[in-house]
Parts: sequence; C-alpha cells; structure tokens
Amino acid sequence: MIIPSVDLINGKIVRLYQGKYNCKTSYEDDIYDVLSNYYSQGSSIVHLVDLDGALNPKRKQIHIIETLLSNSNFNIQVGGGIRTRQDIELLFSLGVKRVVIGSLAIYDSITVKTWLKEYGGDAIILAFDIRINNHEYKEVVVDAWKKFSGVSLEKLIDEFSSCGLKYVLCTDISRDGTLLGPNINLYKDLVKSFSHISFQSSGGIGSLNDITSIKQSGVESIIIGRALLEKKFSLIEAIQCWQNG
Repeated sequence: MIIPSVDLINGKIVRLYQGKYNCKTSYEDDIYDVLSNYYSQGSSIVHLVDLDGALNPKRKQIHIIETLLSNSNFNIQVGGGIRTRQDIELLFSLGVKRVVIGSLAIYDSITVKTWLKEYGGDAIILAFDIRINNHEYKEVVVDAWKKFSGVSLEKLIDEFSSCGLKYVLCTDISRDGTLLGPNINLYKDLVKSFSHISFQSSGGIGSLNDITSIKQSGVESIIIGRALLEKKFSLIEAIQCWQNG
C-alpha cells in the first residue's frame, strides 16, 4: 500500500531533511487541499505527523486534525507527541484511524504494552526511527531524533510482539527527506526476521524505481512525503507502480 505523508508545523506543510528542524522546506499548499487530492487519486489512508507535538507534546495541533476530520471522510494515522491515554482517546474520538507512538515505547514500555493489549494492534502503530552504525547495529533514536536510546530495533520488536504488536513504521534517519533511495537491505532483513509484523517503510523514496524495489523487499506499505509534494511522480503513478511491482 502507498501511504502519502504530510508533516505539519503550525498548520503548515513542511519536510525536514534527516529529521532536522533547522533544515526544513516549507510548502504553500493548503493541508486540506493536499489531503483531498491524495484521496481523489486513490489513497485509502494518509500519514499525518504533528511536528509541533513531537517537539513539545503540549503544542499538539489538535485543532488542525479536528478540522480536517470534521469536514471530510479522511482516514488518517497520526503521530507526534502522543504521551497519554487522554491523547489517544481524544484522537480516536475525532475519527483518527490509527495512532503512531514512538519515543514513549522506549521511556514507558509498560504503558504502551497496556495500550496495545487494550486497543489492539490494528489501532496502534509503533514508529521506530533508527541509526545504523558500521556494525549494522540498528539503534533506535528518540525525542525527534535528538537522543540515542541504546536499544536495538530487533529487541523492541521482540519485546512488544507478545502484546499484540502488528504494525511497525521503521525509518532509517540517514535517508529521511533525502530522495536518495530507501534502505532496501534494512527492510529485507526485517521482513525475513519478523514475518508476523506488517512493516511500513519510510525515508528516501525519490522515484518509481524505489517503489518497485521496496515492494520486492516484502514490506506491506510505503510512506511517501517529499517526492509527492515536489511532484517527482503522482500518487496515481505510485499506486500503479506498487500494484504492478
């Protein structure tokens, strides 16, 4: 599945280069128009990242999400600054399909495991952003990529699998926002090691050939942001490429 992605700061669409807030590109496109366009081209869900909330959970852009969902039939999965049960309940009450949890899975794994058991694996996605060192150690980074956790991606997937984990969004931070191509070997290894997990790949997609390569790795979905915003190809072309891959 192709999942278009939109990152928001203060209600405006942006893209970060390798997760750096001081290396951002801003787009003039209206968020409602962009989402409407994606759904008209065949998208079944959009990935929405609240970068304000990711940086400061007290600044989540709830009003934007509420406006989007109250005026449309959009399906969205939302990440950024989700820290409490109240955050989850509010997003679900607004009509969000899935919530995406990242850093909290490191800082408070007991709580996240409880949520997975309570809400189910179809409602919660765990997002693990990783840095791969020279020894191929996949270290998870947290707090909007400002800190290294010291924990491996594989360990976390193993840990949460017993609690009903179904979806994992994995981003190689060296590829994010670069258009330089995805880390194919990373996703091949993950799919081979964890056949029970539905992986969403993120980072580096810049061409239709990249989509074909990722499809062949076995991941279930590709999240694409910058390439669609900058019209490297259309969403229709991306979906067709995925279906034919």
